[in-house]
Amino acid sequence: MLASCGSVCEEARLCLTAAGVYAGGLFLRQAENYTSQHPPGARTTLPESLSVIQPAFRLLPPARKPEMWSRCVWRLLRSEGHGSHWVSSLCGDFSPALRRDFFTTTTKEGYDMRRVDITPLEQRRLTFDTHALVQDLEAHGFDKAQAETIVSALTTLSNVSLDSIYKEMVTRAQQEITVQQLMSHLDSIRKDMVILEKSEFANLRAENQKMKTELEQVKQQLINETSQIRADNKLDINLERSRVTDMFTDQEKKLMEATTEFTSKDTKTRSIISETSNKIDTEIASLKTLMESNKLETIRYLAASVFTCLAIALGFYRIWK
Repeated sequence: MLASCGSVCEEARLCLTAAGVYAGGLFLRQAENYTSQHPPGARTTLPESLSVIQPAFRLLPPARKPEMWSRCVWRLLRSEGHGSHWVSSLCGDFSPALRRDFFTTTTKEGYDMRRVDITPLEQRRLTFDTHALVQDLEAHGFDKAQAETIVSALTTLSNVSLDSIYKEMVTRAQQEITVQQLMSHLDSIRKDMVILEKSEFANLRAENQKMKTELEQVKQQLINETSQIRADNKLDINLERSRVTDMFTDQEKKLMEATTEFTSKDTKTRSIISETSNKIDTEIASLKTLMESNKLETIRYLAASVFTCLAIALGFYRIWK
């Protein structure tokens, strides 16, 4: 038989609803006993067992007859059978989900379904004492047939819930078997890994070693070529440096020669200039001397001329007198 997660949740909700119906039946039975013993106009204290339903206790109808109560319970829990299963279906004013049969859940192919070995019904242990529950129901006003019917319904609900739980869970033995299977799979995987390590991993190691050797050769070749290129570049640089040094020496020599020639020409030019200056100074001095001599002679001639003119003038003056 296959089960799904939705069926487990739905049937667990139905079990809780059936338990609520049973508890509600006990409360209603106690409430009817209380109303039959205490008229509506009497001032009495509500018992502790009915204190939780005090707000709704004022709306309770008058006490029913036992026949009406039994019919109500039989309508609420009606035993129906089909095949090898007997279940109690809920009736009355409940939601459609509560009025459905417990075996109407559908299975969908989309769920993760698996076959599970369910423990037989006769080998299961109930989770509550049915005899004590029957006695408790009889103590609360139910007759033996009604109590056994209610207990049978609760037992059926419990079995259905356990069936759903068994379908969705595994036992310890199944878990151990699964663990052993997983361990065997892991062992086989480990063996396969060892085989791969001995065969394919050995080939991979050989290929890696070969590639490593080739890389070392390429590295050595690159080092040699780099060293050769570095040596060639160094030689070229040294040659170029020597050529530049020689060129600089030649230029410096030419500059020294030009400087020496310029110095000699400058010396000659300065000597010529100094000689010319001396000649000019000598000529100027001679000219000054000549000018002084000419000046004295001119003054002498002028003085002689003036005295001559005065003498002539005095001679004419004497003559006219």
